Amino acid sequence: MARDRSRTTLPRLGPRGTLLFLWRQLTSMQTALVLLLLLAVAAVPGSLYPQRSVNPALTDQFLAENGRYGEILDALGFFDVFASPWFSAIYLLLFVSLIGCVIPRLITLVRQLRSRPPRTPRRLDRFTGHRRIELASADENDPIDRAAALLRRRRYRVDVIEEDGGARSVTAERGYLREVGNLLFHVALLGVLIGVAGGHLTQYRGQITVVEGEGFSNSLASYDSFRSGPWFDRSRLQDFQFTLDDFRAEYDTTPSEHEFGKPTMFEADVTVDEPGKKTHAQTVRVNQPLQVDDANVYLLGNGYAPEVTIRDPQGAVVAEGPVITLPRDSMMTSMMVLKAPDARPQQIAAVGIFMPTAEIDENGPHSQFPDLIDPQLAMSVYTGDLGMDAGVPQNAYEIDVSTLTPMTDANGQQLLLRMAPGETATLPDGSSISFDGVKRYAAFDIKHDPFQGVTLVMALLASLGLTLSLFVPRRRLWARVSEREDGARVLEVAGLARSEDHRLSEAVGDLALRIAGDADHE
Repeated sequence: MARDRSRTTLPRLGPRGTLLFLWRQLTSMQTALVLLLLLAVAAVPGSLYPQRSVNPALTDQFLAENGRYGEILDALGFFDVFASPWFSAIYLLLFVSLIGCVIPRLITLVRQLRSRPPRTPRRLDRFTGHRRIELASADENDPIDRAAALLRRRRYRVDVIEEDGGARSVTAERGYLREVGNLLFHVALLGVLIGVAGGHLTQYRGQITVVEGEGFSNSLASYDSFRSGPWFDRSRLQDFQFTLDDFRAEYDTTPSEHEFGKPTMFEADVTVDEPGKKTHAQTVRVNQPLQVDDANVYLLGNGYAPEVTIRDPQGAVVAEGPVITLPRDSMMTSMMVLKAPDARPQQIAAVGIFMPTAEIDENGPHSQFPDLIDPQLAMSVYTGDLGMDAGVPQNAYEIDVSTLTPMTDANGQQLLLRMAPGETATLPDGSSISFDGVKRYAAFDIKHDPFQGVTLVMALLASLGLTLSLFVPRRRLWARVSEREDGARVLEVAGLARSEDHRLSEAVGDLALRIAGDADHE
């Protein structure tokens, strides 16, 4: 007879079966863990590359310096990671996966809590810590009733079972907090995702720079940079203002290559004015933000603002500071640009370096220490069209001197000025420039996130749930009293751990001794 060589074929899933299979794969715990890992990996470019939402100027600089490579990264969304389609896709898939994991497990847990503990197994000698004790004599109190009362005091769910042959047993179970903690962790993780997403949609964030003695009013025009979520109404900015009264910084003087000049303390004293509240003073530190009307004001950085004045040949002031400088090293050697578009007959720009503790050697002008010990300015002066009348926005801290003409001295050499506070230099065209003093400025980051509290609470609940799921053991204990043919009563006790439980055998032995009292072991 010919042998049937045809292969066995499995039935096709069909569209409904395929969708059900994909849904089960998506809502499995393994998929949720993989998506959580992918989300963490996808967030890495957000810390490696500048983000437009945090520093647009630095992002533009990176693009200008890296050419085609920067364009590819920009097309892939690496400069706006947390708003990119691929990051959002992972985020949403994780959200759906967690919901699909949590709901069935929650239903199962509720059913378990409402049901009776599992029946006592027929053979207890197969389980952990099995004890067999012969009860020496009859007791007024039934051992099973005594066991049930003892287990209830220890917060077990207990059920007494009447078995065949006159035997009685008690079945007890506890440790549901482990599963509750597991579910709490996943629900809280969902809450964190909701809080982060809600915060992204409704928050705003902006950066400002404030010089000592000057103030800030919370309006769009006052920000150096500003970014808000799609659901935030920019016309509803909180109404508050503050003045930077004083900024203090301390630096390490230890004569060590790695410690010398390292900042040890930053503090900004501000006076805050909020509608409906009394004006008050507060000190803002790096890890202690100013909290005003649902917004947090964080101290990010600081620098120096030399007070410089430029006068035309007739003595009229055409530009004056304080001028915010940009530090370029850890010793606060800072770049300064001061533009005088109102100067006549030609516009003037002063470009130089500010040094808190000045030193000019073969390495050029630089600062030896970040604090104000010997402050000086080293600068050059240029004339020409500054391009500020063309209507094109310019960076206030930069200028292209290639289109300008440097001022020269009597020998035809480029004029280089080195000035200390209180000094004035007369320029070849009769105008003058004065270095009047030095102020400090502070850079602040202002953030409003209405979901920040929700995210914090959910993160704490996730930590609590994870702790419960790791350290609360789930176990079952059983005790049975039966009679032998000779009329002697025998007690059997055993347990089962639903997770790793090193103390289960000890718990079984303790329960057996407490039930049997001083009975002898067989």
